[in-house]
Amino acid sequence: MYKILCLSSVIFSAAASSFILAQTPDTVFLEELTWTEVESAIASGSTTIIVPTAGTEQNGPHMVLGKHKYRINAGSERIARSLGNALVAPAITYVPEGDIDPPSGHMRFAGTISIPQEVFELVLEHTARSLKQHGFTDILLIGDSGPNQGPQESVAEKLSREWSQEGIDVFHIGDWYKIGVFDEYLISQGANYEQIGSHAGLRDTSLLLAIAPEHVRTNKMSPGQGPDVDGVSGDPTIATAEYGQIGFDLIFNAALNQIKELMDLE
Repeated sequence: MYKILCLSSVIFSAAASSFILAQTPDTVFLEELTWTEVESAIASGSTTIIVPTAGTEQNGPHMVLGKHKYRINAGSERIARSLGNALVAPAITYVPEGDIDPPSGHMRFAGTISIPQEVFELVLEHTARSLKQHGFTDILLIGDSGPNQGPQESVAEKLSREWSQEGIDVFHIGDWYKIGVFDEYLISQGANYEQIGSHAGLRDTSLLLAIAPEHVRTNKMSPGQGPDVDGVSGDPTIATAEYGQIGFDLIFNAALNQIKELMDLE
């Protein structure tokens, strides 16, 4: 009798596991879906796709090179779920970061990967063309890095003109990177622009502490010595996850409002 019960338990557990594994996951990320699930989602009205762009670059001794990817994936997921009919393409993490030989900009620091602007624009363009082919009608280009903004705007304008008679829109969501709104908040809390910095300082570090704190080496944080020395502009030592969450909310709301305006959504 005991053996029969044990065998029944094993069979039930295996069946339950198979049932759980067989379910469509609660995800908006394209790479976590099968092709049939994507096809079904499009047929059901999920015709908006977010194309996040990031960068693989130095972020001081205290933050990982994938900082932009973690931030933009978190933001893209939140936007997609708020829209309700959107999916998120895999983040494009190779972007223009400076000359390679001789190195300039972030390329002076180990691990940074840079591609020419024209290559980045081609990647964006053909990503959008692929997504259009599958049935997506609203393509949102959202970048979490400065060098991405101009190329995204150019590609969005080019493809929108080309597809203007087909009901396909490509939008550059530049308000995601209008970080001044977060800077204003930090100033209101007593910080100054020297502490906020332009790279890997108070602002940048706070955002990653809120989104992916496991990727911040808090024991390596110190006031920045400058972009030419340790790659840090600003003071990460006064960064907090609380600041970062407020900043993330401000940036998210700005981007979502721009999307709703561009897409004529209420």
